[in-house]
Amino acid sequence: MAVTYLMLARLPEGGLDAFDAYESAVLPLLAEYGGRLERRLRTLDDRIEAHLITFPTSGGLAAYRADPRRSVAAPLLEASGAAVELFGVRDVP
Repeated sequence: MAVTYLMLARLPEGGLDAFDAYESAVLPLLAEYGGRLERRLRTLDDRIEAHLITFPTSGGLAAYRADPRRSVAAPLLEASGAAVELFGVRDVP
């Protein structure tokens, strides 16, 4: 069964460039684990970014998060100062 996640990143002033560099490095990896970026949204002030991501199974997210290329890119996320939250979500009828 497919699993969908909502990722929220709260970006401090001046953190956008490093966050964008991190995202450019890690988002292309999603497909290798069956993940699909359904939607990527950012507030008008560039301070909050939201991703809606779907994987075929919950194991897909775990494998994606364990990818060593994400660890290599992690200093960019750290430099951005982003506070990241991840939630499992479902459609509401």
